[in-house]
Amino acid sequence: MNITRTSNPTLGKNAFASEPVATDGNVMTLKGAINKTIILFAILLLTAIVSWKLTMSGSIAGPALLIGASIGAFIVAMIASFFKKSAPITAPIYAALEGFLLGAISSLFEAAYSGIVFQAVALTLLVFGLMLFMYKTGILKASGKFIKGVVIATGAIGIFYLVSFIVGLFTPAFNEYLFANPLIGIAISVVIVIVAALNLILDFSTIESSANSGAPKYMEWYAGFGLMVTLVWLYIEILRLLSYLRRD
Repeated sequence: MNITRTSNPTLGKNAFASEPVATDGNVMTLKGAINKTIILFAILLLTAIVSWKLTMSGSIAGPALLIGASIGAFIVAMIASFFKKSAPITAPIYAALEGFLLGAISSLFEAAYSGIVFQAVALTLLVFGLMLFMYKTGILKASGKFIKGVVIATGAIGIFYLVSFIVGLFTPAFNEYLFANPLIGIAISVVIVIVAALNLILDFSTIESSANSGAPKYMEWYAGFGLMVTLVWLYIEILRLLSYLRRD
């Protein structure tokens, strides 16, 4: 299979190349993968609302929900990645757990900035639709230079996350000092949001090239799971960016 390179670890080259080519004509399509993604997003929104209400009402502690959902989502993601035929089951479970996780996170932001969550969800869906439109119309193409640039930028962001986390463990004031100037936080968040959005182009290209190579139908669920990983990242970064813009 000639698979486009992507920064998303769940949609890497080996993710599709390792699966057998469908011989019965029942192959995955980009449209099918998008439809599965919409279903998964709906599941995520439903559980996020439940998580939101539980957290805001005090029925469950936010940190406990965050930790539990994070661990559960990670375990299910590993199962989905290694046993891709299980994707029709594991992908919805992953979406549900991510919903609980994002609901808890969102409630914290909403408590500080009223209305920010609705804005973040709307912008995430808008960016997703815009990137899909730009990909399908050919405005943005996953060319060699484009892929290389996005992969390098994503790798740099990953290093930034890691360094910030490690240094923050030993110097808690580091991240506060780094973002003491709101303009710095806004600039960093804008860059990360743009890179996350561009990763969707690579994801779409990977999925379409896999479909053209005859990937089996169940991989639509796996592709939807992979797209959810990018969308969750995009949503969190948009939420963070909006919080910087709302600060006094």
